[in-house]
Amino acid sequence: MRGSKLGEGAAVVAAALLLSACGAAEVPVEPEPPADATAEAVVEEPPPLQEEPEPEEPAAEEPDPRTLVATSEVDEVEVFAEPDEASELTHTLEHPTERGVPRVFLVEERADGWLRVLLPVRPNGSEGWIREADVSLAWNPYEIEVNLAEFRMTVHREDELIVDTVIGYGDEDTPTPGGRYYITELLQPPDPTGVYGPFAFGLSGFSDVHLSFAGGEGVIGIHGTNDPDSIGSTVSNGCIRVDNDVITDMASYLPLGTPVVIT
Repeated sequence: MRGSKLGEGAAVVAAALLLSACGAAEVPVEPEPPADATAEAVVEEPPPLQEEPEPEEPAAEEPDPRTLVATSEVDEVEVFAEPDEASELTHTLEHPTERGVPRVFLVEERADGWLRVLLPVRPNGSEGWIREADVSLAWNPYEIEVNLAEFRMTVHREDELIVDTVIGYGDEDTPTPGGRYYITELLQPPDPTGVYGPFAFGLSGFSDVHLSFAGGEGVIGIHGTNDPDSIGSTVSNGCIRVDNDVITDMASYLPLGTPVVIT
């Protein structure tokens, strides 16, 4: 498998993005590809059936806490409705993105040279099939979970809890949409003491209210803030707010493609 390791940390690239709750230009940061891996699943043969005594139920295997991230190796990634080139071509996504960031996808299924992936397009939750030959694959041990009702966000590295923090999020007029997303880019605002703090992660999801925002696409994200007292309340246009120290720490290790589950 090509590109089987994802590095931690990121390098700044010159481009701009507007988040739905982050209405100023930010500088995307290019990460290096999730941590170690082979993407090949290991399947063990079940024990043979016996008449006497009856075989015990095999213990359920623990789910792998890592996820697969696909990074484009071609200039344009073709997305199909089914794992078949004769099926409908639903999207063609450029690599790198228009902001110069690597085009990545969160892999949900792998089958016979095809990958079912989450797409960074409207409507939220869109999926499609891409050719495995068009991407490199790597395991990512990180996952972000956002619990809106409890105003909390956690980050796990495999089974280890490494972040547990209070958040702010969208108000009733501009709610934060629930769903399963992934990090598409890391942004560095021009003013680290501004309303978005020192860093912001752009996600693959979009505001259900802001079809566009300050010239951008209404993308939702996770970012810092210059108003720490706003954390713990519904105050944003849809983005997740966290303390500046938290977002700075996260920016040092979370790679593109990290899944973000908002409930």
